[in-house]
Amino acid sequence: IDGMSGETLWGNPVVTRELFKALKAAGFGSVRIPVTWMGHIGKAPEYRIEKAWLDRVAEVAGYARDEGLKCIINIHHDGFGAEKDVAKQGYHWLDLPAASKDPEKNREIMSKLAMVWMQIANRFQNEGEWLIFEVLNEIQDGNWGGGENLTDGGKMYMTLNEWNQLCVDVIRATGGCNETRYIGIPSFVCQPDKAVKYLVLPEDSATGRLMVSVHIYDPWDYAGSAKYSEWGHTGKDVVPGSDGETEYNATLDALFNKFVRRGVPVYVGEYGCVHRNTKKAEEFRLYYLEYTAKSLRNHRMPVFLWDNANPGSGEEAFGLIRHDNGKFINNAKDVVRTVIDAWNNNDPAYSLQSIWNRAPDSK
Repeated sequence: IDGMSGETLWGNPVVTRELFKALKAAGFGSVRIPVTWMGHIGKAPEYRIEKAWLDRVAEVAGYARDEGLKCIINIHHDGFGAEKDVAKQGYHWLDLPAASKDPEKNREIMSKLAMVWMQIANRFQNEGEWLIFEVLNEIQDGNWGGGENLTDGGKMYMTLNEWNQLCVDVIRATGGCNETRYIGIPSFVCQPDKAVKYLVLPEDSATGRLMVSVHIYDPWDYAGSAKYSEWGHTGKDVVPGSDGETEYNATLDALFNKFVRRGVPVYVGEYGCVHRNTKKAEEFRLYYLEYTAKSLRNHRMPVFLWDNANPGSGEEAFGLIRHDNGKFINNAKDVVRTVIDAWNNNDPAYSLQSIWNRAPDSK
């Protein structure tokens, strides 16, 4: 709000230790804690992070550590929607469009980015491999992959690659466990196709310690906005032109062939399907989640369910577990169980084909 990030925005309560106990009990092995830093960073040249904010990030990450969970922390929405807000309000300091056009602006942003990551990395330099750094999140021009990036000759892609390299260099230079810590590297908007086509993995002093970070909510008009209520080969109310299962597998095939096959891990840092308010639509939702989770497992890509704690239904209703007491929202217990079981089931008889055969009836 007004350029200040906060823990209770998006209608969320303050996170408690109970949430992480519940996540562990539900069967999760890892968590991703998105952290927006804007409003908590001081002036140049130190760009000092507010102590109370950094302390709180460390406290919440510590909840995950104490429950035996691996944990990702990042720089989250400091660059979200930059082209709409920076000129107007001065928010979102990771202004990729401006940086890609103006070398001086890029140097200014990179100086701030380096100082912010140096402070984060120094704070956690003695924490072990349970902690993973993800350098950036969904960096873009605010048009979700359909804006100037299509006409600027690749300038925004190149600038993001430059930022990714800077972050890796800064993190490694802080020493301690950061010399070999796993680091997540995002593509433009974290979109899989942009990773395959335009992401240049940074050079790294550590061997085999970089991972590619992507997000998958495909197709958004089904999984994210709920404009359509069904998905897959048995669905009728489906996104026009979407080929359901075939399309999804093709996306993962491309990622696998570009990265995983060559020894570069890929993880899906955000993934999900919004809650619906009818029984039939929920049957298709669970089918979508089961099929896609199994396909992700087959492609050796760990996946994180996105949970914004929205308890409603329809667009952006990704709520799964209350962040204050760890209780499931709506039928989220079934959702979580479906995804975890799909990931963990190694029975040879349990396959994409067997799931496909059990797809819901659209009638």
